[in-house]
Amino acid sequence: MKVLAFAASNSRKSINKDLIRYASTLLPDSDVEIIDINDYEMPLYSSDLEEAHGIPEAASRFLDKIAAADALVISYAEHNGNYTVAYKNLFDWASRKNQEVYQSKPIIMLSTSPGAGGAQSVLSLAVESAHFFAGKVMASLSIPEFYKNFDRDEGVLTNPELVAKLEETLSPLLQA
Repeated sequence: MKVLAFAASNSRKSINKDLIRYASTLLPDSDVEIIDINDYEMPLYSSDLEEAHGIPEAASRFLDKIAAADALVISYAEHNGNYTVAYKNLFDWASRKNQEVYQSKPIIMLSTSPGAGGAQSVLSLAVESAHFFAGKVMASLSIPEFYKNFDRDEGVLTNPELVAKLEETLSPLLQA
């Protein structure tokens, strides 16, 4: 199975990128490609820009990556209870090219944050809206208190209960 994985964050030090890298190690029989949304940078979406210049090529490249995958694993960073501006912009441009951004792919949605909430607000938003964009959310999981539960030097989740929950969350992809 070809899995496309990414963090919905443009931070170079993103804890969601750390979570994606770790989660990918729990899919040993899958061909996991991890992308960085920084490789799909575009001007801030506006209908005026779209009318004047069309949809940037980076939106098509992003959609092509999704099309080539059998499944998606996305970890959402939360900014003020919502998507990061970088991801929302990428998503907005992509949706102008193809409203069915997720292309009916099975999706595992994750989130994490330094706080006890684990970015649950943005994760809920993503899960609840995915079907509008042809997303088939198989499972989701929020990892709270990232720095307390993750060893960044080793790149591993250290809380055994959270490891078990993450493995369970990813299991639909292992059974496919």
